[in-house]
Amino acid sequence: MTPIFDEHRRPELSIVEDCVHCGFCLPSCPTYVLWGEEADSPRGRIVLVDQGLRSDDELSAQMVSHFDTCLGCMACVTACPSGVRYDRLIERVRPQIERHYRRDRFDRALRRLLFATLPYPGRLRALAPALAATRRLGLDRLHKRISDLTKVAPRTPLQKALRSNLPARTAPAGEQRGRVALALGCVQRVFYPEVNRATAGALAAEGFEVLAPRSAGCCGALELHAGEEPSALARARAAVAAFESLGALDYIVVNAAGCGAAMKEYGELLGTPQARAFSARVRDVCELLGSVDARAPRGALPMRVAYHDACHLQHAQRVRSQPRALLSAIPGLELLEVAAESDICCGSAGVYNLLAPEAAADLGARKARQLLATGAQAIAAGNPGCASQLDLHLRELGHPLPIYHPVELIWRSIAAGSHAGSPQ
Repeated sequence: MTPIFDEHRRPELSIVEDCVHCGFCLPSCPTYVLWGEEADSPRGRIVLVDQGLRSDDELSAQMVSHFDTCLGCMACVTACPSGVRYDRLIERVRPQIERHYRRDRFDRALRRLLFATLPYPGRLRALAPALAATRRLGLDRLHKRISDLTKVAPRTPLQKALRSNLPARTAPAGEQRGRVALALGCVQRVFYPEVNRATAGALAAEGFEVLAPRSAGCCGALELHAGEEPSALARARAAVAAFESLGALDYIVVNAAGCGAAMKEYGELLGTPQARAFSARVRDVCELLGSVDARAPRGALPMRVAYHDACHLQHAQRVRSQPRALLSAIPGLELLEVAAESDICCGSAGVYNLLAPEAAADLGARKARQLLATGAQAIAAGNPGCASQLDLHLRELGHPLPIYHPVELIWRSIAAGSHAGSPQ
């Protein structure tokens, strides 16, 4: 018999024992909200971890399914009054599953396809014409699984995806207040290049020298959060080395919530002094801009904008107030809040909407309806996966809205304030 959990980064029994099963996590858990099943709640999954730690049984398909349905959104960590580190448990359980459980042929093939594509900007860029052709010719209607995959892919114009490079260095405006490096990302780099341009522009306008190293590849977040530990560790080590090669940096800036959360975990994940020093310098772009006094004048953006909290920004990184403060400081911009279930995940969750499309679609439609209820003219969201997911479900409800990263709106306001023209 193969034990459920081996000794390598074994889930910690002390965390399991911290849970008092109070139920405060239940209303914050997306899958419990959808289905009302105890085994698909944080405390239910903690019971399963406890069983795995105390038995020598093999992993069952049923047990794996309950862990697979978890989005890893970390809302339960925020909600828990006992401070249970469920995030540490699930991120140690998932590699155990990948080592000890044999998935069916289709699932293995899909995961191989995703992790052979998504972490590679060059491959994503090469895929962009095929995505455009598939949609144009209606080939996505030939097979449900192809339709699921193409539906959630960003609908970036082909020319924009193929011309998504950023200058290696952007000089600071006025007196320099710091030297930073921007993590360009994978999906962000190819399908949302305007976010990287806005990030570099806003930081430079506020006095930062901005380096944008193309040599820094994928941060490993998608693989880390899906249990593909060896690949995630290798990417983390490579990222640390790539940014260290740039010389002295005040900060490493990230504009994708999932990437930022993973990079802030490198110290714990790799356990080296270099990795800990690296993680200590990682900042979300709104976190950094919100920590300094604004220098660049802001111009008016008369629009009603609903703010969507990306899970790995609000729950994992605890960055909530800074984006709101930055957006609220834009003249003419009315910031709107989601009234119901604001802490519930939109269903993107890394590759979750590709691996569990039905549950993700239910959550996406639910979130889209709540955003529309605000009466907003546009949405602000700090993660590319959220942007793609919300765009899909707003369109499917028949009410498409423009979706911006908060830094795009900040940069537009700076450009308007300086009469510099469009930042695009």
